[in-house]
Amino acid sequence: MTDAPFVHEVNVTWGDCDPARIAYTARLPYFALDAINAWWEHHFDGDGWFQLEIDRNIGTPFVSLAMEFRSPVTPRHKLLCETYPTRLGDKSISFGMKATQNGVLCFEGAFTCVFTIADQFKSQSAPAELRSVIEPLIREK
Repeated sequence: MTDAPFVHEVNVTWGDCDPARIAYTARLPYFALDAINAWWEHHFDGDGWFQLEIDRNIGTPFVSLAMEFRSPVTPRHKLLCETYPTRLGDKSISFGMKATQNGVLCFEGAFTCVFTIADQFKSQSAPAELRSVIEPLIREK
C-alpha cells in the first residue's frame, strides 16, 4: 500500500453551475460522495458502494455529513478531492475530505457511515476483510 494520499479528480462542468457561475451548493455533497465511492473502489478491487451492497451484503448508510465551504467551485479547474478515513469504530467509519481547485481549498468535509447487513438493514461490526485494509489508512483530519 502506498503512502500517497488518495485524490479523486472531479470534472466540474457548466451543467453543475448556477447563474452566479459557481457550482450549485447541492453539487458539492454529490462530488464528495462520488469521491468516497471512488475511495472504496480504489482500495477494494473496484468494489464501490453498489458492489459492497449487492455482492458483499455490506451496507454503509450515512449517519452524518458536515461540510465547511471555503472558496467557490467553478468549471475553471479540476476539483481534487483528497479522501481518507479518520476513524474506524466497531460499527462505523468516518471519512475526511479536503477539496481543492488550482491549489485553493474549496471545502472540507467529515462524513460518517455505519455498517449494516444490507439485506436486513441491521447494524453489524465492521467486517474483518474491510477492517484489515482500512485500519492502516486512518489519519487525523
